[in-house]
Amino acid sequence: MKVVLLAAGRSFRMAPIVDKNFLKFLGKPLIEHQIGALKKAGFREILVVGGKHNLKDLKKLGCPVREQKNLDLGMSGAVLTAASWIKNDPFLLVSANDVVDESAYALLGKHAKKNEGLMLAAKVSKYFPGGYLKISPRGLITKIVEKPKPGREPSKLVNIVMHYHPQPKALFEALKKISSDKDDRYEQALQVLFDSGVAYRALPFSGFWQPLKYPWHALDLMNYYLRNLAKNFPHAAEVAKSAKITGNVFLDDGVKVFDNAVIIGPAYIGKNTVIATNALVRQSHIGANCVIGFGSEVARSYVGDGVWTHTNYIGDSIIGDDVSFGAGTVTGNFRLDEKEIAVSISKKWNGKVTEEKIETGLTKLGLITGSHIRVGINTSFMPGVKIGSNSFVGAGITLGEDVPKGSFARGDWKLKISLNNEKISPRVKGKNS
Repeated sequence: MKVVLLAAGRSFRMAPIVDKNFLKFLGKPLIEHQIGALKKAGFREILVVGGKHNLKDLKKLGCPVREQKNLDLGMSGAVLTAASWIKNDPFLLVSANDVVDESAYALLGKHAKKNEGLMLAAKVSKYFPGGYLKISPRGLITKIVEKPKPGREPSKLVNIVMHYHPQPKALFEALKKISSDKDDRYEQALQVLFDSGVAYRALPFSGFWQPLKYPWHALDLMNYYLRNLAKNFPHAAEVAKSAKITGNVFLDDGVKVFDNAVIIGPAYIGKNTVIATNALVRQSHIGANCVIGFGSEVARSYVGDGVWTHTNYIGDSIIGDDVSFGAGTVTGNFRLDEKEIAVSISKKWNGKVTEEKIETGLTKLGLITGSHIRVGINTSFMPGVKIGSNSFVGAGITLGEDVPKGSFARGDWKLKISLNNEKISPRVKGKNS
């Protein structure tokens, strides 16, 4: 069976993360993990559909790649881009950003038939803002209901972008007939097929599924990969005798763990990274070539490559590549009122960018950054703040709003010096020492 892997998305909702396909986990980009999982499941013919923005990087993965010219056409444009490669062979359409455990591929292979399509569907116990499947008494899909109001879901089955199409030509013809200024042409074409009697069956799936839709989902994926991580201390890693490492911890080649440092698993420490004296890393993913400096703490956070900390606290945060924090800088991750944290999310359609506050469902969420960022000393970040790539953030300020990419954020403050009217009594030797 052929596989079309969708990777052309521009990741607007993931900002300041530039391309979620290349977010690294355990030293490899996410899309490389996805291709590896497909190959392990027995799929050999895999076509990756990308966009102009990531085509060069996608071509390094060893799979055939095609460019989707008009990204506003969404999934319908991707399928039509791949049509001449698919021909009329049955194919599996997979999103590179929907991560499932390997049992999903085995389940799909077991139920695939020549005359019936399949759509993998997550069985949810609580409301999820996605596409719900309406099912007929015969168990066939009759409609995809996008983001119904809570309590009005047609079923407990949420659409996962892992769709088996046994009759591609019928799908291509339906796609070509759809004219819409929205990005749901693919869903409209499926509705045409449902209404015309083409059978598509929902395939309920209760295993792990995590869509990478918003920045904080990177923490869910991090935890998934850390849970499946095998403990490893390679010979190329150096660990001081006084360092303490507990739980499932993977140290990659060239890692150095200095005196009295503590690492509490599950945790991944990337190649050539230094965990300095008295540093604490717990339940976190640290990339390659980082320095977690003296006295720094990193807790439940995703940290990219080349990140430097200097006596900092990084909690429940997503930090990009090449970010440096000045001494004393901390990330706030918990509201004073202990309520859910909301994050401002970008959306773009037809060249227009809008911002919308999204509830994260989390009461703990720290800083979210892009890459190539420098932060001064003693700066504090409020929960859920985002910093765009190629930015400077000045010293001694409290930042409670997002910083766009390519910015220099700093605050105004004035030093006040006045006469001291209090007498300073010298200490008596041996007292108050």
